[in-house]
Amino acid sequence: MLDHTPAADLTIEDMRIAHQRIKPHIRRTPVMVSDYLNDLTGAQLFFKCENFQEAGAFKVRGASNAVFGLGDDIAEKGVCTHSSGNHALSLSYAAGRRGIPCNVVMPRTAPQAKKDAVRRYGGTITECEPSTSSREATFSDVQARTGGEFVHPYNDPRVIAGQATCSAELLEQTDGLDAVIAPIGGGGMVSGTCLTVSNLSPSTAIYAAEPEQADDAYRSFKAGHIIADDAPKTIADGLLVPLKENTWHFVSNNVTDIFTASDDEIIQAMKLTWKYLRVVMEPSSAVPLATILKNPDVFRGKRIGVIVTGGNVDLDKLPWLKG
Repeated sequence: MLDHTPAADLTIEDMRIAHQRIKPHIRRTPVMVSDYLNDLTGAQLFFKCENFQEAGAFKVRGASNAVFGLGDDIAEKGVCTHSSGNHALSLSYAAGRRGIPCNVVMPRTAPQAKKDAVRRYGGTITECEPSTSSREATFSDVQARTGGEFVHPYNDPRVIAGQATCSAELLEQTDGLDAVIAPIGGGGMVSGTCLTVSNLSPSTAIYAAEPEQADDAYRSFKAGHIIADDAPKTIADGLLVPLKENTWHFVSNNVTDIFTASDDEIIQAMKLTWKYLRVVMEPSSAVPLATILKNPDVFRGKRIGVIVTGGNVDLDKLPWLKG
């Protein structure tokens, strides 16, 4: 089964199989452009808007591939995971579509909008402290109690193959790209992007973007081995988790570089996209634009695919509001 396949053995055919499997359950999201943002950066930016998925995030792709690839005997016991938000609500969405239980462990500090979405899609939440160690310990208890199939948020070949379908669509929707850039936390989207782009458009560079205050992927990339932080704090709540062996395989072999941005730079980029792209984008999704603005010489004059990973925000707690 694909869940026992090492990431190194994933092929472009696994992405194609995943795409056929999940098409009834996802949206082919649009690619949007902004003349203002193009002028501001000196690049042609093509924003792949995964915030327009029903579940509000790209993670519905990997979650749906995992859920709908399960045999009936395994699916009967349901699925379970730990997540800061978007994977939790996406797995709940996919499980709801299949009619099976979903149990998720979430940090108590996760945005209320994401908790509300999990419950709306029928998922059951167990809260934990906002650290990787607390998340994993709490999850062990939940899985032992429920017997559900563990669908890891990113260190799961089924999930990576599903995320890979996003950049496949992006390549079809654009007429050649010099580079693709996506946010990186655990690396599921970046890994899927590597799988697809390295096979279908090998001349296209792959970049990752990360918050300065949760820059373990950047430090791992520079050091040549995984460095894991336990409880980083950043406005980009979807990028708090460390790389694992499956995602490190793709990052170490296929990513050209990783750039970082401060929380203030992320907030400013988020405001720019809300104002000029006119879409609701969560902080994690604004990190790529923040790093493009910070490194103009790398991107100027090029055609850049920018993956907008999600749009699940607490509207009463926008980062530029005081109090």
